[in-house]
Amino acid sequence: QVQLVESGGGLVQPGGSLRLSCTASGIRFSPFVTGWYRQAPGKQRELVATITGGSTNYADSVKGRFTISRDNAKNTVYLQMNSLKPEDTAVYYCNIDKLGSQYWGQGTQVTVSS
Repeated sequence: QVQLVESGGGLVQPGGSLRLSCTASGIRFSPFVTGWYRQAPGKQRELVATITGGSTNYADSVKGRFTISRDNAKNTVYLQMNSLKPEDTAVYYCNIDKLGSQYWGQGTQVTVSS
């Protein structure tokens, strides 16, 4: 059974940093596309970043501020978020795209507010 568990969310002031983690069981992140998505209240879920092998991809809104990485030995994916803005407030979800089959975590809340 595939399970993705996110952690690391919380409340942070504008300009602050957080690191999200996503650990998988029942599936290996490598070699599949792994990503972070987010959903703000009243909005659709949107792509934040993906990683496949050594390639990464970012939404324009987070380029230069967020970094996605993967530790294959720990089967964990990370999202380092710096220079956070109030508009980054959302529930963040981890995702694996295994040849068209989608697996999601339960999400972790990130709130950026003073």
